[in-house]
Amino acid sequence: MTESGLPELDPVIHAQARLRVTVALAGLRSADQITFPRLQQLLEMTAGNLSTHLRKLEDAEYVQITKAHEHRTPVTLVRLTAKGRAAFEAYTQALHRLLDATGGS
Repeated sequence: MTESGLPELDPVIHAQARLRVTVALAGLRSADQITFPRLQQLLEMTAGNLSTHLRKLEDAEYVQITKAHEHRTPVTLVRLTAKGRAAFEAYTQALHRLLDATGGS
């Protein structure tokens, strides 16, 4: 909470690109993963931009990045961790409270 009593929004998630990534991953079941190229395609982001934002989310332990091979082809898989899912839930609740407090809904 801020001094004004308004909820604070998680700065790791709040950046527009990271919010989009988190929303996309939260749409998956908790054990599901998505390939990096598929996530890049869904979000219409460059590989470099997506990598940068995933690194921030990974540093916060909100996403897990797994490098694997499928038929000798390297593949990068991304999933939202339990901590990331909880942080996203807290973020959405804080956003709702913020909007309610300011008459936004």
